[in-house]
Amino acid sequence: MLGLAIWAGAAAAEAPLTSIRPVARTPIAPETVTGGAARAEWYDVDISSLAPARTVRPSVRTPGVVARAARMVEERRRGAVCGDLDIQGERVGTVDGPGRCGVENAVRVRAVGGIRLSTPATIDCPTALALKSWVERGLKPTVGNEGGGPVEMQVMSHYACRSRNNVSGARLSEHAFGRAIDIGAVRLRDGSSISVLNGWGTSDDGRQLRQMHQAACGIFGTVLGPAANRAHRDHFHFDTARYRSGSYCR
Repeated sequence: MLGLAIWAGAAAAEAPLTSIRPVARTPIAPETVTGGAARAEWYDVDISSLAPARTVRPSVRTPGVVARAARMVEERRRGAVCGDLDIQGERVGTVDGPGRCGVENAVRVRAVGGIRLSTPATIDCPTALALKSWVERGLKPTVGNEGGGPVEMQVMSHYACRSRNNVSGARLSEHAFGRAIDIGAVRLRDGSSISVLNGWGTSDDGRQLRQMHQAACGIFGTVLGPAANRAHRDHFHFDTARYRSGSYCR
C-alpha cells in the first residue's frame, strides 16, 4: 500500500496543474498553405531548412498544348478497335478464305496496351481483348522496367489458313479462324529482347518467360510453349478456343 501511495503522489506531482485546451484558429483558405515552410508556420512546428518555401504550382496550359492533347486523344479514339482505346488498329470486316478458313468481324491490330506489334495481326475481337488482358496482367508486370520496359511484341503468326503445326491432313488450326496469335519475343526500350527461343532454358530470362506463359493460362483457351513440343520451341501460341474441361496450357 505504501508503494501505491508513493506512485500516486509522484504521478500527481508530474501532472499539469490545468488541462491545455486547443486554441481555436481563424479558418484560412487552403491555397495560402501550399509549401512545407508555410505549413510549418501555420502548425507551429520545426522543419528542415532544406524544405522549399512554397510548392511550385503548374502554370495554366497554353492553347497550343491543349490543342495537341485533344488531337492525340482524337487520334487514339479513331484508331481504337473492339471498343477499347488500348487496342489500336483498324477494322477489316469479314475475311474470306478457302474452305472453312476465314475470320468474321476481323480487326488488324497494330498495338495493345501501348506496346506495338512487330507485324499487324489479323485476329477477331475476343482474341484481341484476351491479348490485352495478357499484356496488362502477364507481360507488363513480369517485365517491369527491365531495359526501360517493353515496347514491342514479335508476332510470329496470326491469321493463316493452315492445319495445326502445319501438318498435312491435321485439323485446322485456330489461326485459320483468326482466333490465335503467336508471340516469339518481347523487345525492350534499350534494344534488348526477351526471346522464347533463346531465353526459355536459361537462368536469366527463363523465369520471366515461364511467368508470362503461366499468366496466359485462363485468359486464353490454349497456351503452348517450348514444353509442349518442338513446333513451339521458339514462340508462345495463344488462342481463344474454348473447351469444356477449361484452358489447355502446356
